[in-house]
Amino acid sequence: WQVALSAMALSEFANEPIDRERVVKMLLIHDIGEIDAGDIIFFDEAAKAAAKDDELNAVKRIFGILPEETAQEFFALWDEMENGDSAEAKFARAIDRVLPVFQNINNNGQSWKENGITKEQILAKTAYIGDGSSEIWALLERKIERAFGE
Repeated sequence: WQVALSAMALSEFANEPIDRERVVKMLLIHDIGEIDAGDIIFFDEAAKAAAKDDELNAVKRIFGILPEETAQEFFALWDEMENGDSAEAKFARAIDRVLPVFQNINNNGQSWKENGITKEQILAKTAYIGDGSSEIWALLERKIERAFGE
């Protein structure tokens, strides 16, 4: 719910006009596949690649429990966010990534330190935030630099 509320509050900072309700729906359903596939650390590329099929199968299974029309709508929203092609998906992906970065900044990079994550990795893996909101990315980039003492 926090990410959905954040998207509502920050929607004015989207790079393009967006359907805020569509963004909220994407954010509410985007992690459904992790029910079966599990959550993977954002910076572990090998684990993410290995879990991609598991997550897709989980989404299909879970949405398959729903009435067909609802399942199709939810899968389309999930797929749209996964691909990140629409203005809504770009903004949803940006907001989804912003909150964990702020949490790490506010706890002095504890999770980053515990997992050996470098500033360069963070900047490279989160730069797509700018695709959804260049204003939020500019602020976040400065905060990441400061978090590493630069």
